[in-house]
Amino acid sequence: MSAPPKCFILFSFVVIAFGGSFFAQQPYIQDVQGIRPVDSSQIWLSHEHILVDFIGADSIQPNSWNHDAIIAEVSPNLDELEAFKVNYFVDATPDYLGRDVLLLEKLAVKTGLKIITNTGLYGARNNKFLPKYVQEISAVDLANKWINEFKNGIDGTSIKPGFIKIGVDTADPLDTLHQKLVKAAALSSLETGLTIASHTGKAVGLWPQLQILKEIGVSPNSFIWVHAQAEDDNNTYLKAAAMGCWISLDGLGWDVDRHFEKLLFAKEHSILDRILISHDAGWYDPQKQEQTLAPYTNIFTKLLPDLRAGGFTENEIMLLISVNPARAFAIEKSN
Repeated sequence: MSAPPKCFILFSFVVIAFGGSFFAQQPYIQDVQGIRPVDSSQIWLSHEHILVDFIGADSIQPNSWNHDAIIAEVSPNLDELEAFKVNYFVDATPDYLGRDVLLLEKLAVKTGLKIITNTGLYGARNNKFLPKYVQEISAVDLANKWINEFKNGIDGTSIKPGFIKIGVDTADPLDTLHQKLVKAAALSSLETGLTIASHTGKAVGLWPQLQILKEIGVSPNSFIWVHAQAEDDNNTYLKAAAMGCWISLDGLGWDVDRHFEKLLFAKEHSILDRILISHDAGWYDPQKQEQTLAPYTNIFTKLLPDLRAGGFTENEIMLLISVNPARAFAIEKSN
């Protein structure tokens, strides 16, 4: 066998020596175990939850959570995903509402899932889950906190976020603190390339967020309209898609029929390439003594058979569960 050319040796050295740094020069996905090249053939669940603690930012105590008990409770639901060849699992629980990156890392190792966590804060439900410092800190300083998690890791770990999660109450104009969250998210996205996923609901709360992004210079392509299934006027999806944002129909843990109708509308109006689907399921609550966790399987056992019966092609289905989420969560700085 002849010796490999010098350029190949150099390329191999760069990849081996710098590992993640090589991928970081191109669009990539970041999960709790590191970064990976974008692969549009992988199957995603783009908005789920492992643990959610609704006690509030003033009372939450992450150190009180029993990882072994939680893992025993949630693992059966996660193990079910192997049969459906799920690769990526986006955990949308933000800080002060139950984000626990070490728990997610343990579950990723145990299950083989690529679990993605986030940076950001959640202002919905009248700011119950916002720490008090948000009232005093500027949007720039708040963004710097989130950028620091991206650059240096979360809570003293080496685990880094793969997107920004915020939450707003549906209103126009937005609550003052929620405007600050959106501005901080936009500034963080500009610096890091992270996509913003915003708990929004009805479209009345979407437009002021997109306006803030526009003023700061963030493309709508870096924004996911979370819980868009709450919007009753399907024509609103056409406006959002034309502006370029991602439309997340993520209540499939509970309502398949409504989602089918909305997906049929998206297909008929050629906007399937802007749609994400997921369950918003799971939700282990450490405040409850007994609980039944919603499964992460309705998409595969109920929705996809309905879509196929309704005339959706395999390429269209792959858009929804593979291509679109890979594009939506790909990290790429524009500057």
